[in-house]
Amino acid sequence: MTAARVLALLELLQAAPGLTGPDLAARLEVDERTVRRYAVRLSELGVPVQAERGRHGGYRLLPGYKLPPLMLTDDEATAVVLGLLAGRRTGLAVGEAATESALAKIQRVLPRPLRERVDAVSETLGHTGNAAPKVSTPKAGPLLALAGAARRRVTVRLAYRSWRGDASERDLDPYGIVFHSGRWYVAGLDHGSGEIRTFRVDRVASAAHTERGFQVPDGFDPVAHVVGSLSAVPYRHEVRVLLETTLEEAAARIPAATATLAETSGGVLLDTRAERLDGMAQMLAGLGWPFTVITPAELRDEVRALAARLVASAGGSPP
Repeated sequence: MTAARVLALLELLQAAPGLTGPDLAARLEVDERTVRRYAVRLSELGVPVQAERGRHGGYRLLPGYKLPPLMLTDDEATAVVLGLLAGRRTGLAVGEAATESALAKIQRVLPRPLRERVDAVSETLGHTGNAAPKVSTPKAGPLLALAGAARRRVTVRLAYRSWRGDASERDLDPYGIVFHSGRWYVAGLDHGSGEIRTFRVDRVASAAHTERGFQVPDGFDPVAHVVGSLSAVPYRHEVRVLLETTLEEAAARIPAATATLAETSGGVLLDTRAERLDGMAQMLAGLGWPFTVITPAELRDEVRALAARLVASAGGSPP
């Protein structure tokens, strides 16, 4: 019996619990009796292995057992590190320091040659998209509790803090978890208001499961609801513009989360909101299509002012 084979059995049980004796024997290139000896040896080392009898029985680690450090191949370790780096950039992370501490732990135990190769990737990697804004990330506890309640379809008692800092408690039927533009959201029925609402997960202090079940409305799409509710947040200016292009081309260039598009006989009608009209004028000009501003009138002034600046920059005189 070799230590390498015993550790190989542990790795197989971590990666694919439930493998049968013949499956494990074939992968380890031993007989089934040897597999049983390896399982006993793991138990002696403090790693409880559960053997289920019967036709469909197999070997697995005891549920709830805290595993020793995972054994990862070079490819697996690289995938984990790069995934953590990507999560840090996009905001798809939990806890204020969880990503950094996880990266430090994994990199500390990587073999030096592999660690240097992974570091080379992280230090030389370029990105074409902008990094997510620096926002508060949710704690793992509330996020996992909400996800579990959404899967089990049970109501949660939510301790929540509004953007003003006001604390409240409410019962929520969590229909789904959504990650959008660097933030985590939960969409569901708020029992207090009787409405389907969107809540920021990073503002959830706790989410305790109750024993009350619920049913998700037929056809409800958490992603569409979150995007729609965020796009409905009031802005300073309501903007309507007619674009001389096709609906297909407009949809490919303009994210659905930022505007509503409707095909008309004259082109595509764009409805959106904006805090700054000068930025809206620049966005419209950058699309490269002829357009007509319908509302507001102040946007026409911003477009003219932008045109004048561009002509001046080109060294000509405005018409």
